[in-house]
Amino acid sequence: MIPVLGEFKAIAAALLLPPASPLLLAAAGLLCVRRAISQVLIALGLLALWLLSCNGTAVWLAQRALPQVGVLEPSRQVQLRASGVQAIVILGGGIQPSAPEYGQAQPNGSTTARLRYGIQLAKRSGLPLAFAGGVGWSNAGQAVSSEASTAQVFATENGLTLRWTEDQSRDTAENAARMHDLLAPAGIHNIALVTHAWHMPRSQALFEKVGFTVLPAPMGFVLPSERPLLEWMPSAHGLTASRNVLREWLALQLRRTTG
Repeated sequence: MIPVLGEFKAIAAALLLPPASPLLLAAAGLLCVRRAISQVLIALGLLALWLLSCNGTAVWLAQRALPQVGVLEPSRQVQLRASGVQAIVILGGGIQPSAPEYGQAQPNGSTTARLRYGIQLAKRSGLPLAFAGGVGWSNAGQAVSSEASTAQVFATENGLTLRWTEDQSRDTAENAARMHDLLAPAGIHNIALVTHAWHMPRSQALFEKVGFTVLPAPMGFVLPSERPLLEWMPSAHGLTASRNVLREWLALQLRRTTG
């Protein structure tokens, strides 16, 4: 049985983050009996949905709401081993459970992007690869493949093998704890950590908490991607980016509150 806390995390995140939260605000306006308040709530909900669907908003939030992380310059990537890094750890970002064109589950876009960058680092540095990713809380208890199993197939198809895979974790904290249990017996404590830039501050803190020395290797930065005017036009990409940044901000606030 899935722990109640895990179910609550997935449901609460879905309700607190866009697009659900602005839509709930607008819905509250529709249900409000006082016309003036109703109009204000509907307008605020629609405005919030518009703004949070803009990539420009996501960029602004990423720069102001989250601790900033720097890129690992290409010139440093070939020197990872010399700088004391012992392994590259890639964090999973989800899977596509059903991919009939492949006949099996596939890593989703986020996981694929992290794998591509981690594999590039491994090829340039000659370091071994590890991957952390089981089945997230939203799919826990379901008959779906783990992120690690799909990642192993992807890595093999791209000419490398994942030396260590952790396939039981359901969130980033469990990624860190279970990966430490896997790597510590092999004497590996210094790692380069690969995940999206918006995910890196919390991930690095959690991996350092369990005993790793972490060199951040962020990718997938939230940056302007179109002409300035189009940055403020709603898009699925902008909504996803805003949602990712806000989820991390909320997680960081909760971690500071709970210690």
